[in-house]
Amino acid sequence: MSDTVHQVQQALATQQYIATDVIATVLFLAEKLGKPLLAEGPAGVGKTELSKAWAAATNRELVRLQCYEGLDESKALYEWEYAKQMLYTQLLRDKLSDLLASTHSLTEAADQLAQEEDVFFSERFLLPRPLLRAISSDTPTVLLIDEIDRADAEFEAFLLEVLSDFQVSIPEIGTITAKQRPVVFLTSNNTRELSEALKRRCLYIYIDYPDTEEELRIVQLKVPDLAPKLAQQAVQTVQALRQLNLKKNPSISETLDWARALVTLNAQAIDSQVLENTLTVLLKYEADVERARRAMQRQQGDNGYGRTYR
Repeated sequence: MSDTVHQVQQALATQQYIATDVIATVLFLAEKLGKPLLAEGPAGVGKTELSKAWAAATNRELVRLQCYEGLDESKALYEWEYAKQMLYTQLLRDKLSDLLASTHSLTEAADQLAQEEDVFFSERFLLPRPLLRAISSDTPTVLLIDEIDRADAEFEAFLLEVLSDFQVSIPEIGTITAKQRPVVFLTSNNTRELSEALKRRCLYIYIDYPDTEEELRIVQLKVPDLAPKLAQQAVQTVQALRQLNLKKNPSISETLDWARALVTLNAQAIDSQVLENTLTVLLKYEADVERARRAMQRQQGDNGYGRTYR
């Protein structure tokens, strides 16, 4: 366990995650205060990677709940394994005469069958989903609730109860309380406004696109085969593209994909031809590609496209 903010940064660095002072401080406080951490920001800036890196750095299992429209508590908590229940039904039918042989009345037979019915809804037939897995785990876990903004408001309200008490109630079994309270990360791409109640229960951080210096450090760490001068040129180009009011800005992961592509192509410089041929590694909408091409044409003669596009 990390006892200082600096140790948190060092632990994340072992997993090749470069954390700012703000990120490290909020994560440190989330650990010490036992509060969920809500990370908002554009897609692809490292929100999900933060939880993965922290799970690996602290040697915890990562349990991930991917949110989507229509997600309900049954898919997040548990389901009954109906196939196994049906198999048990068949076994019970085959053994029914033996089971009831010792009974002497209809009441005794009914009571005996009722005891067997209870087995149908026991833990042996319970299929835990991510929330229940994290709560019932015997060892410490990191629970990632990814893209909570994609889930419905109703699911968000249900989640408040789980995060408040770290326990769930299963009618057929009873209440299951966390054996090891998980470290909880929630991420949001800010596609809808989350409730004040959820935000109040969390420590909050907004993770934005990195500045030039930070992004260069990430590229140099993740793609060490890229020549330093080319890495700087690549980062400056990506930073310039993000100034173009695109439908989807290049994410950090796409910057890294592009850097690896440049290494694969053995590029010596980012000239107009290289940029033209590899632009779709960075941009995923035709309108964005066309906007970037027009900006490139206006920048003819500027070696490396280092200036901000107009």
